Amino acid sequence: MDEERIGLFIDYENLAIGARDDLGMQFEFKPIADALAERGRVVVRRAYADWSSFEKDRQMLADNQVELIEIPQRRGRVRKNAADIKMAVDAVELAFERDYVTAFVICTGDSDFTPLVQKLRELNKRVIGVGLKASTSAMLPPACDEFLFYERLGGVELPQRTPKPKKARKPSEAPAETKPQASEDVAALITTTLAGLQRSADGTVRSSSLKRALLRKDPTFSEADHGFRGFGELIRHLASNSIVELTEDGSRGDPVVDFPKTDAHTKEFDLLAAVVGKGGPQPLSGLKDQLRKKQSDFNERRLGYSGFLRFVQAASARGVVNLKWDDESGDYSVSIAD
Repeated sequence: MDEERIGLFIDYENLAIGARDDLGMQFEFKPIADALAERGRVVVRRAYADWSSFEKDRQMLADNQVELIEIPQRRGRVRKNAADIKMAVDAVELAFERDYVTAFVICTGDSDFTPLVQKLRELNKRVIGVGLKASTSAMLPPACDEFLFYERLGGVELPQRTPKPKKARKPSEAPAETKPQASEDVAALITTTLAGLQRSADGTVRSSSLKRALLRKDPTFSEADHGFRGFGELIRHLASNSIVELTEDGSRGDPVVDFPKTDAHTKEFDLLAAVVGKGGPQPLSGLKDQLRKKQSDFNERRLGYSGFLRFVQAASARGVVNLKWDDESGDYSVSIAD
């Protein structure tokens, strides 16, 4: 059974009120349904609320085959945690009773659900969170395997703010077509993750494995936030800039990702050697600043190293420099290799 079987649980009040107050719009279920359809088969769909407060939403959810769980308020009292407790109990019960359900989607931004997420993961269930960025607790996304912000989902049309009047453009001045560009931060995140996978695992690293590792580091990671339509487009962009190398090896659409092997990092190692010079050992601290004076965009993380020390250690292993610990200065000393 390759595809995920998904159980969907919605803290409806949290999402509906958040969409209204934070985004100024009516909550729609379809963008969530579409996002989950790309991840597996949804076999359970439940939404929890006092539905007397959401009469207009009932038909929309019913049209999307969502089971409405009624949490009535009694004697004029607002039972704030009633829906939360019922939803948590039902989710854990489903985890025990339906072994074929492999993933749980918890739609809320409430940190009170963090213990539920942790328990489901203890039960070997994949957990995906969905919430609004403005109203999601900082505790919840790191607890999940993946976290989707509602306003970033495809199909969510945010209310347009009144744009400022733009300066008139001459007829000959057509707007330039812009292509997505991976920032240094995302390139560094991918290369350091790739390097870590290569160190810790035998064999090749495929694109799908790299994406899963990225989500383990940052459950909110999404290539769409950087202007790319898919993860494949992002890594192809990095490959076109010689940051990584892709090889189609037996699994179509899931290439092997590696670092370029031809004279890898020779240019950067030569730069390090030029900065160190032949004037005797130099302390490691401050050396990176000197490199950046010669090459302002130098970033060892883009090369797959978790820190500058790792980069210099690699240069030492290549025989470019010597690296030794100096007890007197309490720092490494770097000198040109003999």
